Amino acid sequence: MKQYIKKAPFTFIPMFILAIMPTLVFAGSSSSTENEISWFLMVTSLFGGLGMFLYGMEMMSDGMKMTAGNRMRSILEKLTSNRFFAVGVGAFVTMVIQSSSATTVMLVSFVNSGLLSFAQGLGVILGSNIGSTVTAQIVAFKVTDYALGLIAAGALMSLFSKKDSTRNIGFVILGFGLLFYGMKVMSDTMKPLRANPTFNSILTSFENPFMGILAGAVFTALIQSSSATTGIVITLASGGSITLEAGIPLILGANIGTCVTALLAGLNASREAKRVAIAHVTFNVIGVALFCFWIPTFAELVAKTSDNVPRQIANAHTFFNILATVVFIPFTTNLASMIIRFFPDQEKSRNIEKPSVLNLDEKVLEHPPVAISNAQAEIRGVVGLTERVLGSLVAPFVSDDLQGDVEDPDQDFEKGMHVRLDKIEFLNRAISSYLIKISNQDLDDAQSREVFSLVSVVNYLNSIRNAVGLRFSNLLGKKDSLDAEFSDAGHNELIKYHNKMLKQIKRLGQFFDKYDRKRIEKIMKKGEKYKDLEEKYRIEHIKRISAEESESMAADQLQLELMDLLKEISIFIDLIASNLLELESIENS
Repeated sequence: MKQYIKKAPFTFIPMFILAIMPTLVFAGSSSSTENEISWFLMVTSLFGGLGMFLYGMEMMSDGMKMTAGNRMRSILEKLTSNRFFAVGVGAFVTMVIQSSSATTVMLVSFVNSGLLSFAQGLGVILGSNIGSTVTAQIVAFKVTDYALGLIAAGALMSLFSKKDSTRNIGFVILGFGLLFYGMKVMSDTMKPLRANPTFNSILTSFENPFMGILAGAVFTALIQSSSATTGIVITLASGGSITLEAGIPLILGANIGTCVTALLAGLNASREAKRVAIAHVTFNVIGVALFCFWIPTFAELVAKTSDNVPRQIANAHTFFNILATVVFIPFTTNLASMIIRFFPDQEKSRNIEKPSVLNLDEKVLEHPPVAISNAQAEIRGVVGLTERVLGSLVAPFVSDDLQGDVEDPDQDFEKGMHVRLDKIEFLNRAISSYLIKISNQDLDDAQSREVFSLVSVVNYLNSIRNAVGLRFSNLLGKKDSLDAEFSDAGHNELIKYHNKMLKQIKRLGQFFDKYDRKRIEKIMKKGEKYKDLEEKYRIEHIKRISAEESESMAADQLQLELMDLLKEISIFIDLIASNLLELESIENS
């Protein structure tokens, strides 16, 4: 939002002047030329009003995202396990942030990272179509007379407030004001065209469903905004230039044209992103195809909802998307299976020696909530690798059997361990670099703290990696040189404490699967108990040594060093949990 703080006055003021000057010229023209149309002034006024409308819509959407982006991301992450909930969540999130494109970007990120299945994502797509109709409902209100007041209030709040939250709300209000004033300029500009036979002929031709749908789709594809197309149709209706029968095909076409954004985004994206784009197109094209043959009947039904044509068009937009969702929601699983059949997963050979980054997509850095989710998903992968490292950490010390790698039995155990540690180091560096790039974006205070918390989490994971990497080979060498084994009591204590620590790292992974706060709270609670347990084992071990029950001082020393390593790892897991608990508090604040 910083770019608006610095540039907004200098950007929209010239646009504002460009838009209103032709209106002033028209108003001050002599009566002798009253019926003459200046096409140059009309075109500049029309495009000035359109520019103000689009700029206001973008500012309003960005303000909404800055105000509620983190909360909306959290809702999408946690409440989409059921397809019906997914529809409601998609509608609510899009309604709040005023951008179905932003919802789709978040959706693709969550599907990529495994937070949502593709089938669950389809419900969010349907819901986002419903949520996007709220803009049309707002635009249909006759508030253009208050547009300048909104611009004044929004400008004061956004330019002079010191609080981020107030400034963001100011941008939302300013965006609304610019949007409505742009509508007023366009409506006033087109009034002289009502008497123009050519213009009326063009508008009348849109009552042909196929012509209207085509025009709406092409125009929306060009300006990349179905909300803008709908707003312009409502503006035409407000001036009496267009009928309901002509408006409905145009907004149906807008539903198809808006798919171009998803298709373009999916061209160079992952397999999952392509599937989301194809699903979006499929829903909207089939929905329009089902409706286009009974538009006259649909128009008659919608006409009964209001005496106001702009409101009727907004209602038609909403009803269409709700009805399409009702039709498609039972078949989301079938559609998902069909799309996956045509776009199957690409099989990848597993190579533990070659590190690879899966989620750090730099194309979404300009969407901080999405980029932060990507970083969290990649951290989950590091936690999984760490879990495999720690799961096999004690095995060679409590068993004399030859240990192969946990994933590749043909590979030496120690070599596999170090390959995995190298992968963790590589991924931690990549995540840290990605988080730095996120921090260079336009973040609010909550997002900045969130990024800082994630940097701390990565640092602690790297500390676990370093602790194991620095001490494991040395401890393994000591074990190979032993002439005696651990005592039975020491053997059991080591296994029990290792299992407790392993449960902690598993809970950490489970948190990143569904961001379940209870898992983190349990890590913190169990961590205190495990500290007491380690102290208890250490005291008992010292008692055994004092009673000369031990068979080898070297074995005793090795056991103490192993327990020290496990305790150090447990402390780092507690520190990670503490940071994640703070992160959850930030997201839910």
